[in-house]
Amino acid sequence: MQKIILSNSDKKILTEHAENEKPNESCAILFGKENVISEVFLTKNIDESPVNFTISNEQLIEGYKIAEEKKVDVIGIFHSHPNSEAYPSNTDKKFMQSNPVAWVIYSGVSKKFRAYMLESEIKEISIEER
Repeated sequence: MQKIILSNSDKKILTEHAENEKPNESCAILFGKENVISEVFLTKNIDESPVNFTISNEQLIEGYKIAEEKKVDVIGIFHSHPNSEAYPSNTDKKFMQSNPVAWVIYSGVSKKFRAYMLESEIKEISIEER
């Protein structure tokens, strides 16, 4: 995957979720086909932490079930970094190995979105709007 496509309305939903969850990280599951995000499934950060996030197993299962019912794929995981730039932390890098999808990070500092994929190494992919 070289890029993901994220609508302005989905960006707005994710930005509001990130701002509402401050000072903690927010998180969500991103549904779509190929590289186009078609729906955002907002989740709760059960860590309630400003530097880590965990989506509960129940919400993960629910997310995958919804994706299956709607005949879409889980193509990304979203989370925010309330107090830092949108670069993967060491913890993010560890979890990217077990979740090989696009990782979209929102910075509460710069208010920017960035996306990453783990291949042989972590590389940034572009976010296009539709």
